[in-house]
Amino acid sequence: MARSLTAPSAVALRRWALAGVIASVAIIATGAAVRLSQSGLGCPDWPACTAHSIGATGASGQTLVHRWIEFGNRLVTAAILVVAVGVSVAAWRFRTARTGQPRRDLLLLALAQPAGIVAEAVLGGIVVLTKLDPVWVSVHFLLSITLTGLAVMLHVRAAALAAPPAASAPPAAPVRRDLRVLSVVLAAVAAAMVAAGTVVTGTGPLAGAGGVARYHLPLAGVTQLHADIGWLLTGLAVALVAGLRLTGAPPQAMRPGWLLIGLILAQGSVGYAQYFAGLPAGLVWVHVTGAVLIWVTALRLMFALHDGGPAGA
Repeated sequence: MARSLTAPSAVALRRWALAGVIASVAIIATGAAVRLSQSGLGCPDWPACTAHSIGATGASGQTLVHRWIEFGNRLVTAAILVVAVGVSVAAWRFRTARTGQPRRDLLLLALAQPAGIVAEAVLGGIVVLTKLDPVWVSVHFLLSITLTGLAVMLHVRAAALAAPPAASAPPAAPVRRDLRVLSVVLAAVAAAMVAAGTVVTGTGPLAGAGGVARYHLPLAGVTQLHADIGWLLTGLAVALVAGLRLTGAPPQAMRPGWLLIGLILAQGSVGYAQYFAGLPAGLVWVHVTGAVLIWVTALRLMFALHDGGPAGA
């Protein structure tokens, strides 16, 4: 373990980068659990939990369960910060064989993780102090999504370094430029879908706690917009995967493509189920987690077509 930090190999760096991706997704999942369980004001003060205690003790006007859910999310954030620091140290200590120096691009991507988590903590404090203002909640979530994207980029590049050279296999034909452009459009639409999802949640009944501010928008309208973006994403994904298939794209491009279509279909089913079931919190949490997985997969597909990184690594 210590050597993977002090003198990391390319494989060790890839593993640290993967841990960073998992940590980024985990913090979004736990944050969504806080909001959907109506525990957003379980700890009504910041940086302490209550005016009289750092931990989830004492009276706060919230139930003990809500206090511990919110305080537990803060503890998870602290644990994830440790992982992010480990990723940064590994990237700093990694040396390329050609120059004997750290890769500057990898180091910058790694350093963004602990810096971003600190920024997330500050934004989380603003969210609490503004009593879950929906704009700040959306900004908080979108920063998490951005950090996840940077973590994915780091993992793809680290995986490319760790991949064994193909000694005898013929080089794969380059992916057509129009398909690479389509993958960028696909990732942008995935980002738009996630952003629209934050507006839906901030408009609906699961805004983090009872009696907090919400977007003054028609819930049916923003939900329909979110669904329309989902249908656009589906069409783009099918078109991209079909184009890759017909042009003989390599397996490292096809695997995330097929996975993306499967995730989108599952996400659509959950989305319609939660809407017609009256937005039960459990299904909404599954939907949020699915949106993050779609975002990660869309990025991995885009990077596989542009960077040549092994998307399945």
